[in-house]
Amino acid sequence: MGRYVTGARAAGAGSATLPIGSLYSIATGNGRVREIGVFNTTATGGFTIALCRLTSAGTQGAALTEQSLDATAAAASMTGFNTHTVAPTLADMGFRKTMAAAIGDGVIWTFANEPGLNTAVGTANGVGIYVPNGTGQICDYYFLWDE
Repeated sequence: MGRYVTGARAAGAGSATLPIGSLYSIATGNGRVREIGVFNTTATGGFTIALCRLTSAGTQGAALTEQSLDATAAAASMTGFNTHTVAPTLADMGFRKTMAAAIGDGVIWTFANEPGLNTAVGTANGVGIYVPNGTGQICDYYFLWDE
């Protein structure tokens, strides 16, 4: 099983309907998310970031580059995207972090136990980071997964 990572600086602040970043399965494969990290890049806080399950694509932002931690592994079967511009269908997963007004404040959510944070097969299925409360800010984020 290979381990992969992708991440970026968000292209937008996100909102309650627009994820700042997302990771989707492909038509024939999926993965098990092991870790998601999000960090504030501004000195503005008071907003909440949260994880959501995605069941449609909306309009995804720019494609991210997926990297294998093992240089000999096969190409990734999940695809990362930057800030959405049209809302996907999302469902809150209950993982939340209120961001402080400090550059670098953040959170790392880990899902080390089996089955991890699993996504269904299909290009409309994934996981995202969104802003359910407050005025979102630009954040750095990453997704780490196995497949």
